[in-house]
Amino acid sequence: MDKLTRKELKSDKFALEVQHSVEYVSHHRRQMIRWGVPAIAVVLVAIGIFWYRTYRHNVRQEALHATMLIQNSTVGPSQSEYVVTFPTAAARKTAVVKAWRDLAAKYPGTEEADIADFFLGTNAADEGNLPEAAKHFQAAIASGSGPYASEAKLALAQIYAAQGKPNDGVQLIQSVIDHPTVMVSKDAAVLALADLIKTSDPQRAKKLVDPLRTSTRSAVSKAAITLESAMSQQ
Repeated sequence: MDKLTRKELKSDKFALEVQHSVEYVSHHRRQMIRWGVPAIAVVLVAIGIFWYRTYRHNVRQEALHATMLIQNSTVGPSQSEYVVTFPTAAARKTAVVKAWRDLAAKYPGTEEADIADFFLGTNAADEGNLPEAAKHFQAAIASGSGPYASEAKLALAQIYAAQGKPNDGVQLIQSVIDHPTVMVSKDAAVLALADLIKTSDPQRAKKLVDPLRTSTRSAVSKAAITLESAMSQQ
């Protein structure tokens, strides 16, 4: 157990503390024996807590994987054992919504729940149900944790714009620009803001886009050039 813990948990602060405790026991066995069972029990409890945390994370990831299979399902005859299929579009929609709702309800406060709300919002938006989409994006944002909150902010900003509340959308995107994540970089957020205001404030939008046209990141430069071209045709 000692060896396994050290190998798998190098980057986890809690794991490093457990490792330190285990190593301390190994090098001070005689003193530990003198201290008695309570001290050893503390180490065993620490190891047990870590094992449980790892186990729970794996369980959530498995549940997320199963839900993603349903999200990526198709309608019609099965073409592969690795692809989930449904007989009708209505049956697929029902299964997708249920799968994401079940995931969010079962693991509240986790990144998996944030992902569930994000996809529930995305699916609702695709169907034109903007109030429902906004509700789920707001839930993902309210959690305040995980990179999917930043994705939800960009999506909700678009909904606000469609509802005639562009200033609310600008504030959301600005918060991502100020605090980018692994899911949404600062450049991506700037482009999203420029796209949002390209009609209402074209001059500011152009100022935001121009520096990104020469970005060393090809995806960013291409997106900037494309957006600038779209603005020039307005």
